[in-house]
Amino acid sequence: MTDSPSHTRYLQVLSLSFAMVACAPQEVVPSNASDKPAAVTVAQAAPAAPPPVVALPYNEAIQLAARDLFTKAKLPDGQSFNVVIDPLVDGTTGMQSVATVALEQQVVELVSHNFPRYQVKPLNAANLATAPLVFIGTFTPINLQGKASGERDAYRVCFALADLKTGKIVSKGFARSQTDGIDPTPLPYFRDAPLWVNDKIVEGYIKTCQGTSAGDPINAAYLDKVSVVAGIDEATRAYNAKKYKESLALFTALLRNPAGDQPRVHTGIYLSNIKLGRREPAMQVFSKMAAQGMGAKRLAVKFGFQNGGAALAKDENPYDRWIKELANVSSKLVKTSETCFEVGGHTGRGGSEPLNERLALQRAEYVKQRLIAERKDLAHTITTKGYGSSEALVATGKGDPFDALDKRIEFKSAQCPTKS
Repeated sequence: MTDSPSHTRYLQVLSLSFAMVACAPQEVVPSNASDKPAAVTVAQAAPAAPPPVVALPYNEAIQLAARDLFTKAKLPDGQSFNVVIDPLVDGTTGMQSVATVALEQQVVELVSHNFPRYQVKPLNAANLATAPLVFIGTFTPINLQGKASGERDAYRVCFALADLKTGKIVSKGFARSQTDGIDPTPLPYFRDAPLWVNDKIVEGYIKTCQGTSAGDPINAAYLDKVSVVAGIDEATRAYNAKKYKESLALFTALLRNPAGDQPRVHTGIYLSNIKLGRREPAMQVFSKMAAQGMGAKRLAVKFGFQNGGAALAKDENPYDRWIKELANVSSKLVKTSETCFEVGGHTGRGGSEPLNERLALQRAEYVKQRLIAERKDLAHTITTKGYGSSEALVATGKGDPFDALDKRIEFKSAQCPTKS
């Protein structure tokens, strides 16, 4: 594959930056200088500015990251390898979107046309049992300083190739992509999920891709549960295709395997039951997920609020039952572990930040009062805080389903007030 013009420009920028550093003047000490330095002030040259971060057009960024991944893989020469793709995710939220699906399809085409020693196989239990290479990747909105904070004006593409036989990462690929033409709309399963919890398995997937190097071990939390990723993918696809009876059966079957006892599976069971009108079984699962999230000291609830207001929106979600279950779970934790909670309100980016903070606090206070109305014993165990958009996870500011998680109400463990 020949280098694209944009990639050539990128390399030229880097080469020029390195040349500037190499040619910077150095201090020379004469051979007859005394041991004691002269009492003079030497003007220090200002450090060279770092080279600008280059975000390539989307197609070029994907090609660059994939080419680096497959050409630099530390694998024996003269052999072919089977590869399965564990669906790519947003590197901050763990969600799958229209963008991550399109990216995966592009990678499959690129591999089939340019890297014949790799054969992409379907993600299923039979293929996973052969311990193939697993392709994982994250597609994360960032700013051009490379940080997942502030206004997002680019995407960081991260690819990793993990060898299930050795438990090691065999290659990595990176690039930065421009945002034009990218659709970040979450897939139905992720759009509909009521809770966002501290999922160690998804976190392990992301950590395996980000912050590691070739030769490093696969994150243990991800590796220990990798046997069920094919089943989760199949069940999630069924839900996204509105085959709710099938998705409920598939998600429920995963619980027969201890590795299937994880938030993604419970979420699927809740969602499938809700779509089938099975509210009571759904709320039993909701309560269990809430308990797991609070037990992990962080739970985000995707309440819908009236536009610009603190009252809950009137939509298809059973918010009253959510409140009831959250109050019951909170009360049990307070009694059994003397845990107190901060209920934090969050908003998306956009508008005045002081107004965002005020609105976020009003929403947190509203939820607090609703919880206390259900369980009076929570009155002295809940504090509130309005974060505004300071901890936005998506931060696109579009006000669409993709950044709904930014408008969350978050429960965090907090120190209980000292009793007088």
